[in-house]
Amino acid sequence: MSAEMGIEKLSINANGDVQSEDVVTPWNVESTGAKGIDYDKLIERFGSSKIDDELLQRFEKVTGQKPHHFLRRGIFFSHRDMNTILKLYEEGKPFYLYTGRGPSSESMHLGHLIPFMFCKWLQDVFDVPLVIQLTDDEKSIWKNIKLETAIELAYLNAKDIIACGFNIKKTFIFSNLEHIGNNPAFYQNMIRIQKCVTFNQVKGIFGFGDSDPIAKISFPPTQAAPAFCSTFPFIFKNSKAHCLIPCAIDQDPYFRMTRDVAPRIGYPKPALLHSTFFPALQGSKTKMSASEDNSAIFLIDTPKKIKDKVNKHAFSGGQATLEEHRKLGGNCDVDISYQWLTFFLDDDEKLEKLKVGYTSGEILTGELKKELIEVLQKLVGAHQENRTKVTDEIVKEYMTPRDLGFVTKK
Repeated sequence: MSAEMGIEKLSINANGDVQSEDVVTPWNVESTGAKGIDYDKLIERFGSSKIDDELLQRFEKVTGQKPHHFLRRGIFFSHRDMNTILKLYEEGKPFYLYTGRGPSSESMHLGHLIPFMFCKWLQDVFDVPLVIQLTDDEKSIWKNIKLETAIELAYLNAKDIIACGFNIKKTFIFSNLEHIGNNPAFYQNMIRIQKCVTFNQVKGIFGFGDSDPIAKISFPPTQAAPAFCSTFPFIFKNSKAHCLIPCAIDQDPYFRMTRDVAPRIGYPKPALLHSTFFPALQGSKTKMSASEDNSAIFLIDTPKKIKDKVNKHAFSGGQATLEEHRKLGGNCDVDISYQWLTFFLDDDEKLEKLKVGYTSGEILTGELKKELIEVLQKLVGAHQENRTKVTDEIVKEYMTPRDLGFVTKK
């Protein structure tokens, strides 16, 4: 695999020691440090731009909205062409949102919620259409899941996504395995993209080997196609609307490829907002896994299970003894309870008090875990209640190709 993908490689530090760097691919994320991925280095390696105070101020000025805490706290930390999107919004020119989910389990976990929570907020702020791709085809290929099972998982995950509260009049959710065959424009754009990317290029970008099935090699254009509005003629008609893609940074290789192809097929380059990874309970060296129950809080977990998982598995940044902790304090950079609170505790003032208290040793690990448990039980409980209201008929409505009221100028 190429270094451009963020694949592990060796470097020499100032002392002459050989060090391995972080591994970041669409299928694997591992860090060599206890603090997790070095995102500043990742920005440099991927060639994206940091979301800085200037961009946040411009966002607030243009939208009249205080930036989401995901933005304020650096959870969404990197971008490509976000200034272009803000300029379009200033000029009254529309764009659309695109994100996705690879359904590999019956229930999503908290890490999967991050892009959807953010997309819901962006949809509300900008009042724009959103397309959500369920890559059941990808999971069938990579996880060796039967096609029929992959489609079933897509529909189950769609219920979790809908429970986030998306505007049904402006949101289209689709299963690749079911939708592409009924939408000629989608397949046609896949072919346009495939014609622009050589076998050597796709091997270099994604690290595919000679023994990989051709299904893997042909998949990237499927994820790229929704970034072009002509893929959905029933929504965007004959326009050439720009696309904004909020996603985790590990998905960026797909869209670097897409951005290279865009001018060659006559469409704008998609803009991106990249998020950090939601760490596993065991620590920040890797992200949560849907296949490892104790690494994650799932959206079906009971209040008791949430409490037990956090108390038993959440990696602590505290000291070995009470006396040492009171004297030296805890380390918020590695403490998972604090890290998770940065994602899900809205109150900036309370979060800062917890940080100061924990760092000084005034607050113990158990107290920090108690705060997190209360936040998660409330969040997951509300999500479960919302999900019970999502009927099969509602899912069908979201997943029916239809006009979402898109107009070329406000």
